[in-house]
Amino acid sequence: MRLVEEIDRVPAQYFKKLVNTDGIWEIRAESGGDVIRLLGFLNGARYVILNHAFRKKTQKTPQADIRLAEQRKTEYLGTQE
Repeated sequence: MRLVEEIDRVPAQYFKKLVNTDGIWEIRAESGGDVIRLLGFLNGARYVILNHAFRKKTQKTPQADIRLAEQRKTEYLGTQE
């Protein structure tokens, strides 16, 4: 997380847009041997809203986790109007 906070351009190995999603981005982190994924979306040009996290056990991001992040994005943006 410190890497994402402190540099202007984060390498794709740590922060990337997931294809075939409604604008969901993934941050990759490791902590004590655990691989953690944080999902969220861009809100304007400066903010990333993180709305879901899970331990990743497979190579592919589970569709259920992506759908949950998309649902939370819709709910969040609906309250901003």
